Amino acid sequence: MPHSTMRTGRWRRMMIALAAGLWIVPGMASALVFPLPDGDSDIVGEVQVIPAKEEDTLLALGRRHGVGYEEMRRANPDVDVWLPGEGTPVTIPSRFILPAAQREGVVINLAEMRLYYYPGEGQPNAGQVETYPISVGRMDWSTPLGESQITEKTENPYWFPPESILTERAAQGRPLPEAVPPGPDNPLGRHKIRLDIPGGAYLIHGTNEPRGIGMRVTHGCIRMFPEDVESLFNRLPSGTRVNIVNQPVKAGWRGNELWVEVHPILPEEAENAFDPLEPPSLEEAVLVVARVLQQGEGRVDHERLAAAVNTADGLPGVISRDERISRLSDFPGAQ
Repeated sequence: MPHSTMRTGRWRRMMIALAAGLWIVPGMASALVFPLPDGDSDIVGEVQVIPAKEEDTLLALGRRHGVGYEEMRRANPDVDVWLPGEGTPVTIPSRFILPAAQREGVVINLAEMRLYYYPGEGQPNAGQVETYPISVGRMDWSTPLGESQITEKTENPYWFPPESILTERAAQGRPLPEAVPPGPDNPLGRHKIRLDIPGGAYLIHGTNEPRGIGMRVTHGCIRMFPEDVESLFNRLPSGTRVNIVNQPVKAGWRGNELWVEVHPILPEEAENAFDPLEPPSLEEAVLVVARVLQQGEGRVDHERLAAAVNTADGLPGVISRDERISRLSDFPGAQ
């Protein structure tokens, strides 16, 4: 086949992929909703493996299945982000160990860039957990940890950039106005939820750039797909508890099996701003697993634990010594 024809075909596929992956028409919220596990389990969901269509991108598939960019990329390291290709098996990492935090209100785990919502009694989906992909603060604008609550909700908000952002953008030659009105150029999207965190205006909000969901790109706020934040906006009352944690290693039980889920360390924990994301230390993982072992009886396969830490792909796996199923072969559809 002539090179010009190959380039034309690839360009056409790229345009189809861009259209599918970047400008998705918003539909239903991409939340994953699971029944809360009983007292013997900390794990919800199942990993899926699906065949890609010609027009699919990892971003489009992730948005469709409630998974962010980095989650999809780490779960599919050998798949082209923009052009997976017709029939390519794509892993949807939709199994999660619930964060080690009270299952109430909203829990945000920065390390996995994911929000968990536990609807209270009388609310839709009560007795279940909803989970959504998010974007969080980059290194120089990190999202603060700790307990907070929702203090204000605004539809079609104005954006008043803080002085720090005005200064940053002016230095880049891209000055901002002091107030950005509602509309397609407003980076808050159509919904703004304010948190009572001291020292700044920290928000959960939508976006006019959904490509960045599942990345560490914000100025400290929690950014969501427009359809996701709209779903929460309509159901979260003021006063809802919001707990922000940073747990790169999570461990939990499913029956008699001990599982672990490992995510890369966020940039502020690396040696300098230019380091790539790195796995957490094995020592940190051992401490997390040791705390969970106090809740049940089991023996740890340390080779599996070390492999999970080194990979840090965010895919939960069994680390019990007596469990004979490997991390990969346990996933439905995997070879």
